[in-house]
Amino acid sequence: MSVENEIEQRLRAGLELVEYRLENESHMHSGDRMDTHFKLVAVSSAFEGKRMVQRHQMIYGLLSDLMQNPIHALAMHLHTPEEWQAAQGFVPESPNCMGGSKADKH
Repeated sequence: MSVENEIEQRLRAGLELVEYRLENESHMHSGDRMDTHFKLVAVSSAFEGKRMVQRHQMIYGLLSDLMQNPIHALAMHLHTPEEWQAAQGFVPESPNCMGGSKADKH
């Protein structure tokens, strides 16, 4: 099973998701490894009444064994349905990676 499928399966099983998006951003980072850098957008009523750190902890709990390998980085944008509606579905663009070997190519 691909990393993306594994993430989706676990999050859908652990949270009632109103909105779900997962972008593989590995191509934006240095090195030859793929399926290591992701951007997650998740909207769930399970996040209501929880601070952002608590929401992140919920996701880390569902993905704990994937977080060191294969996942190297996971940008999370976690919203309640009301927050998502107020944001009108806006998700910021991820910055380009300037670390590692990519920085040496400029």
